[in-house]
Amino acid sequence: MPAFLTVSRLIDSISQFVGRLAEYMVLFCCLISAANALIRYSFNYSSNGWLEIQWYLFAFVVVLGAAHTLRMNEHVRVDLIYGAVSDRAKLWIDTIGLVAFLIPACIFLTWLCWPFFWVSFQQQEVSANAGGLIRWPVKLILVLGFGLLTLQGISELIKRIAGLTGHIRIDTKYEKPLQ
Repeated sequence: MPAFLTVSRLIDSISQFVGRLAEYMVLFCCLISAANALIRYSFNYSSNGWLEIQWYLFAFVVVLGAAHTLRMNEHVRVDLIYGAVSDRAKLWIDTIGLVAFLIPACIFLTWLCWPFFWVSFQQQEVSANAGGLIRWPVKLILVLGFGLLTLQGISELIKRIAGLTGHIRIDTKYEKPLQ
């Protein structure tokens, strides 16, 4: 189990690093949006590239931030049962959810996104909009994002199993999102 926990910590550190990058991308997206608006209204000039880079950055934030969110135990859950059961039952619910749903879905989505990216990369696909950007980087982010979410799911599974077997203590506290 110690070797698995070492792998889990490595995956967690990668997810944390990428999550920090995603946080900065929010700032970059806001700065680009403000600059685009300023230039558009001050100089009556605009480019589709400015809009598309904002969309790309937003995609980066969402897709790359997903693994970090999972690591922080902040994904939205169906709270119907989860909030009312013991810590051990929560670990079992998480384990079953990771094995039956998250990890298989993420592997499948990574596999589906790869040809979507690869064809775009080979063709050097460009946006149909005038002044638009190349498309393959945002499609690569889908592959990387689902791949990283798969790895983080494996890390979370390792931690849940270690928690169930008594190797580590896991804080199962979960707060429902305020709505």
